[in-house]
Amino acid sequence: MNVRYLLVIIIGSLLFVPTAGAGEPLSSEQVYSLFNQANEAFRRANSITQDPDQAARLYETAILYYEKIINDGGIKNSKLYYNLGNAYFLNEDIGRAILNYRRAERLDKSDANIQKNLSFARSRRIDKVKLETEKRVLQTLFFWHYDFSIKTKFVLSCVFFAILCISLTLILWFGRSAPATATAVICGILLACFIVSVVLEAGSQKRMVCGVITAEEVVARQGDGQNYPASFKAPLHAGTEFDLLERRAGWFHVRLSDGSEGWIPETGAELI
Repeated sequence: MNVRYLLVIIIGSLLFVPTAGAGEPLSSEQVYSLFNQANEAFRRANSITQDPDQAARLYETAILYYEKIINDGGIKNSKLYYNLGNAYFLNEDIGRAILNYRRAERLDKSDANIQKNLSFARSRRIDKVKLETEKRVLQTLFFWHYDFSIKTKFVLSCVFFAILCISLTLILWFGRSAPATATAVICGILLACFIVSVVLEAGSQKRMVCGVITAEEVVARQGDGQNYPASFKAPLHAGTEFDLLERRAGWFHVRLSDGSEGWIPETGAELI
């Protein structure tokens, strides 16, 4: 494993601390106790080099505590999901590592550590599904829409709005000038772009449900049953991401990043 990425994962997991929300079943003391136990198990697992089985058991302990904080404590933030993704990754569970990195990314797209570890985990999966050409072009042209978080875009919108107001005020007080007019036009355009981007992304997050294959491998089929023929020549493997198109009893109708579709067993994947 790349040593640089390993250090990022280890240090990140030890520094990120959960923030308790209101009304969780677990008390703050219980949450921090579980968090400390999870971190301790994580540290001990990292220090073990001669006994992989014991290290795996410790990573599983850390995973259990992190998930208990999330599920029973009602605390769901990017830092905890990042920690959980690191523990799964170091325990060689690529599918659930990517799943939790994606959950962390959804809550904080601007975090560089999340992006780096997600990218590295994706490089370790078996399936190399290409992005549709149209999507790739759009992500290149409108990088600010796809790469910036909603929070970042909202803050930038406020900044451009403030500058626009100042520019218009100067124009009203002192008359039109080339610098003030150019500033007002540019900030107005940027403000409109970021507002549209925020609205589109917020709507997309409500409509689109995504997921990750967590089973070691699953056979995608052309219908929601084992009797349907396979959709692809080879099974799909852990870590492959998809958009959920439809859900039926025990089956997900999914679309991969290259536009191909199929039905997979619900037990072989988790939704983000």
